[in-house]
Amino acid sequence: MKKQISAHSNILELIGNTPLVRLNKITDSLTGNFYAKVEAFNPGHSSKDRIAAYIIEEAERKGILKPGSTIIETTSGNTGFSLAMVSIVKGYKCILAVSSKSSPDKIDMLRSMGAKVYVCPAHVSADDPRSYYEVAKRLHSETENSIYINQYFNALNIEAHYKTTGPEIWNQTNGAITHLVACSGTGGTISGIARYLKEQNPEVRVLGVDAYGSVLKKYHETGEFDHNEVYPYRIEGLGKNLIPAATDFNSIDRYIKVTDGESAHMARKIAHTEGMFVGYTSGAAMQALHQLNMEGEFTKDSNVVVIFPDHGSRYMSKVYSNDWMENQGFFDIQNAETPEKVEYIK
Repeated sequence: MKKQISAHSNILELIGNTPLVRLNKITDSLTGNFYAKVEAFNPGHSSKDRIAAYIIEEAERKGILKPGSTIIETTSGNTGFSLAMVSIVKGYKCILAVSSKSSPDKIDMLRSMGAKVYVCPAHVSADDPRSYYEVAKRLHSETENSIYINQYFNALNIEAHYKTTGPEIWNQTNGAITHLVACSGTGGTISGIARYLKEQNPEVRVLGVDAYGSVLKKYHETGEFDHNEVYPYRIEGLGKNLIPAATDFNSIDRYIKVTDGESAHMARKIAHTEGMFVGYTSGAAMQALHQLNMEGEFTKDSNVVVIFPDHGSRYMSKVYSNDWMENQGFFDIQNAETPEKVEYIK
């Protein structure tokens, strides 16, 4: 009798069903029960695998994508990597407009996955022709047989998480989740999860994490876009200088802002306490969780799920580089940990 081989057809079948892991040491001074949804377990090491596969497969189903098509996108790195990965498996070309704020690690990874990369200045307005939004639009108009994913204004961004991440969290917590803490960039992750969870239980609190220098928190509170809120910041994949249509602000209960420096230190602290090697936005989400706890957001019966969006390997030249941390002045922050030393044996 011929033996059956148990194997996945390709790498894309590994997307989703990421683990929920209890947080212990880093939350031992907090009130409640805390769990991390560790999205680095996706094959592309981030939550963006979900939207890349979902949007491309929807485009195939609708006949928009054809053999030899080119996929074009604006990205801070993670979505681009996921799109490049999906493109390789499905046989498409991939062109990416990337913010110069993205770590060199991310840019190198995109090139390694066969994508053509255009690095655009980060600190220009969204409608500046040099911005990665406008560059991606121009490349789309100039490239025959191409599609522009446009994650910031694509409703499928929300739908992907509504259909996958939301149900996973609900089932993994047996419906006992009381709070969701998630960073808000394009808004697809937090919005899709929020919609699903609130359909199951409207009492679930959805707490968005924003950056200083971003307009999202004030827009959520006032409905106004305030240009004075916009200034350069260092966290990647978090916050925005425009209002993404992929953010369902009505599903989010409140926003809280975090600083670049505290978020960077918190990412390192997660690695040192929980053994989870996570990215910059995971540090931002954990920093927000600590601030929310200080404000009395949680009780001893709270079951809080925090989204850890990606893997720390994409930030070796930034958050996990002592030189970069020193250059940003982050080691000057009160109570910052002492930089790790390396000893060379001669």
